Amino acid sequence: MAKQVKSAISPTRNEDYPEWYQQIIRASDLAERSTVRGCMVIKPWGYALWENIVQAMDNLFKATGVKNAYFPLFIPLSFLEKEAEHVEGFAKECAVVTHHRLEKGDSGSLEPAGKLAEPLVVRPTSETIIGDSFSRWVSSYRDLPILINQWANVVRWEMRTRIFLRTSEFLWQEGHTAHATAEEAIERTNMMLDVYTTCVEDYLAMPVLRGRKSPAERFPGAVDTMAIEAMMQDRKALQSGTSHFLGQNFARGFDIKFQTASETEEYAWTTSWGSSTRMIGGLIMIHSDDDGLILPPRVASAHVVLLPIIRKPEDRQTVMDYTEKLARELSATQYLNRNILVEIDDREIGGARGWDWIKKGIPLRVEIGPRDIAENAVFVGRRDQAPNKKTAVKRDQFVAGITTTLDEIQQNLFQRALAFREAHTIEIDDRKTFYDFFTPQNADKPEIHGGFAISGWCGSAKCELKIKDDLAVTIRCIPFDSEAGKGRCICCGEKSESQVVFAKAY
Repeated sequence: MAKQVKSAISPTRNEDYPEWYQQIIRASDLAERSTVRGCMVIKPWGYALWENIVQAMDNLFKATGVKNAYFPLFIPLSFLEKEAEHVEGFAKECAVVTHHRLEKGDSGSLEPAGKLAEPLVVRPTSETIIGDSFSRWVSSYRDLPILINQWANVVRWEMRTRIFLRTSEFLWQEGHTAHATAEEAIERTNMMLDVYTTCVEDYLAMPVLRGRKSPAERFPGAVDTMAIEAMMQDRKALQSGTSHFLGQNFARGFDIKFQTASETEEYAWTTSWGSSTRMIGGLIMIHSDDDGLILPPRVASAHVVLLPIIRKPEDRQTVMDYTEKLARELSATQYLNRNILVEIDDREIGGARGWDWIKKGIPLRVEIGPRDIAENAVFVGRRDQAPNKKTAVKRDQFVAGITTTLDEIQQNLFQRALAFREAHTIEIDDRKTFYDFFTPQNADKPEIHGGFAISGWCGSAKCELKIKDDLAVTIRCIPFDSEAGKGRCICCGEKSESQVVFAKAY
């Protein structure tokens, strides 16, 4: 009987997916829970990953003419009340500051004092505070368009939290633009969705579906919301970026007016678009395996770790000299817009050292011992392959081909994720089949269900809500290439308005 190979992560994906996700984060040392309820501490390995995502995305934004700015963390309560849909959408998640100092009370303990004349909401999103600034920046059509992005933290008081996916405080970017015409604003909305698609697919190696949200799933206060959706390994959807056409709703609320070329006065047309550290959660769930994290090379915290093998004290100098020279050469090699990032781990902890890096997801592991040096070679393991698969490669060949190898890993991860999504996406036109598809076949594993269902929808909010109430399934998007009027509504059986993507989601 073949010996069963034990995985590094327990439980495995198929045993307990939510706990597997938490164990991946712990084993890879990405982040940990804070003592502050619902918040996380992003550790250096995780923050380096976020920095690389930020750099890639920031470059893509700036290529479209966007400039970075910063706006206050605190938003007057009255600002949120100026856009009714907006305040209703965020009211239950708002953290509110009501006092501006602490004083010792009668018991000697510190108590809030100095009540504010108007409560301040800790930023859940910035449409209102940025709209206030835009109203002062815009007076003429010559002032438009305004193309602004902000890298910041936000607070949404979540009841149920999960690291990276849903925390009370998280990091994100939010873009805000103002335009002279609706057509220009809609073009920008679509353009930024394209940017998100490029970032998520080309850098994070996560294939996405693109489309617009149903009215019930739109951003509060938006006229239209576009989104990209990715499938995780438990077959749930993760919204991985949104772009909103806000029409003139916020411009009216904040008096963002401009004088046209014909000297009439009009309200501006605005957009907003955002993505956050939940993309790291998506990256974890879409690529990782039962041995730990797997990082796409284009955003990896580091690209390669060098593991010197020193069994005798007299070998140390020779092995370390060879290792450090190799590190300098690799570090001088360009990969995309940055140099190869190299780690050297010379700890004397035996085989566990290699497993540490497997669990951390580094794309390439390179072992260097006296025998390798004698043959001017290195022993290479790739994270997209089985952990026990390592290959001897001539040193010069490894250095010359490292960027090609990294791109092979990048493409392998994307194609693997794409194949998984395609295997679990089906068209369904029968109501019973649809309900069976989203009903877990094993009561002990409620996380595992069908995947993405492409089905007809009549456009009725009542049918959309019925499916959500029955199955906890929502319309993730109406694909841009959806065939209008095809088939029947999966809920009521009436003529379909469009085919949509149904899924359970994070």
